Amino acid sequence: MSEPQSNAPLARTPLHGLHVELGAKMVPFAGYDMPVQYPTGILAEHNHTRSGAGLFDVSHMGQVRLDGAEAARALESISTADLQSLAVGRQRYDLFTNDQGGILDDLMVTNAGDHLFVVVNAACKVQDVAHMRRNIGQRCRITELADRALLALQGPGAAAVMARLAPASKEMVFMTGRALDVAGHACFVTRSGYTGEDGFEISVPASGAQALARRLLAEPEVKPVGLGARDSLRLEAGLCLYGHDIDTSTTPVEADLVWAIGKSRRPGGTSKGGFPGAAVIFEQLAKGPKRKRVGVKPEGRAPAREHTELTDSSGRRIGEITSGGFGPTAGGPIAMGYVEAAYAKVGTPVQAVVRGKPQPAHVAPLVFVKTRYYRG
Repeated sequence: MSEPQSNAPLARTPLHGLHVELGAKMVPFAGYDMPVQYPTGILAEHNHTRSGAGLFDVSHMGQVRLDGAEAARALESISTADLQSLAVGRQRYDLFTNDQGGILDDLMVTNAGDHLFVVVNAACKVQDVAHMRRNIGQRCRITELADRALLALQGPGAAAVMARLAPASKEMVFMTGRALDVAGHACFVTRSGYTGEDGFEISVPASGAQALARRLLAEPEVKPVGLGARDSLRLEAGLCLYGHDIDTSTTPVEADLVWAIGKSRRPGGTSKGGFPGAAVIFEQLAKGPKRKRVGVKPEGRAPAREHTELTDSSGRRIGEITSGGFGPTAGGPIAMGYVEAAYAKVGTPVQAVVRGKPQPAHVAPLVFVKTRYYRG
């Protein structure tokens, strides 16, 4: 959960006052003063999201609107997804890449009908918007939606709550989005999230964000959840955190994110390539990468955290943990990281050097807890 910090004043989301009122412990994150947990604690918040509905403030994320007939084609020229075939109301996970095939950011793109709705990571949003303006600003209109908040309602109880407050949400399935009235607020809603659970992300005008959050929290299934549980939830679901598990030094092939490259844009596809670093990425697809992102399951109770060295049985370094901690639902320590490709097979024994001592571990599937996305 650590993020590089500067001496600049911390920004506040439209829900900052509500977090303080609810007794949240506030911490710096991506330049914002954000709630890491509430008085019930991270474990309780994690478990509640798995059993009920957790409400997360993710207003620090960047929200961007792209308008114009060329918007999809333009965005495709700097990212990996197949966006020209993206149907109205559908959403895709996408990657910005550089000329070396490294990942500049991961993002979500929704075809909202008359525009593309894009959500980018908080720590990257300034450079992402600049990247889009510089490379495709002459082909489409780019508007940063700085006047909107973003709420995530996640968990098996989320659908029932949304059905009461926005009945049309019942028609939505995983990775779809549409404009909805949510308890009297004009919102843009996607059925997606970052927890492995069914859920929704709700873009709402900043002026109404606190009222909508209070309305959601008034529902019996809903409790506030902070960044601490968001991190443990996404780790159990095998989801990457930008700046930790993926960055400009990792390619989609190394990161096990080839599925984020549209099939039509891969070798042999009808519109192959066309994005930065495609040649490097295609070479890795053909020859295999030298390292791969994998799940790691320590065999004891001690968690293997970020930057923990991974070795083979002889003590030779073969990789490193990029995210790690205790998985409450998984029932023990879990991690993900990169290992030499020869060690990437599930079940391969490795050692995690925790506090200077090698501890037994093994390569595990990246998803530690079964995901429950609603696909209809």
